[in-house]
Amino acid sequence: MNVHDARIWEIAAGAALVAGGAALAAWLVFRRRPTPEEIEHTRRQFLTQSGRIVDGTLLDVTELPGEDGHALTMLIYEYRIGGVDYECSQDITRLGHVVTVAHVRAGFPCSVRYQPGTPQNSIVVAENWSGLRVSVPVLPVRENPAPIDSSRLHPKTGS
Repeated sequence: MNVHDARIWEIAAGAALVAGGAALAAWLVFRRRPTPEEIEHTRRQFLTQSGRIVDGTLLDVTELPGEDGHALTMLIYEYRIGGVDYECSQDITRLGHVVTVAHVRAGFPCSVRYQPGTPQNSIVVAENWSGLRVSVPVLPVRENPAPIDSSRLHPKTGS
């Protein structure tokens, strides 16, 4: 291999490196970036598939003005994991087909899906899962319970 052949390989390698760098730069500039709605949908899908479930409480449903002028419907809830209380909100504006805002009641229990290791990443509602409950569970009440035998609780007084 002479000096002329080595020079050709250096030029070819440099050209390939420049072409690869240009292709990478073009891809970074022109690639399609996900919209915020797509990112949120992916997050809900991830939590539905791999999130753990814990009991929580609905605090409020409120509407806030969005950046684009439309109202955002926010579901505010709280839950406890490992002795730490979390209070979070979820934008349910685009989930009208899953949840009816008029049926959501503050103070009702709910189920919360959260990401292990990052418990503040949580949801109450997704496209194919809902942690909302229709009503508060009611425990059955026995109408005529058997009387409690309390004779063993009080020692008999001797005569």
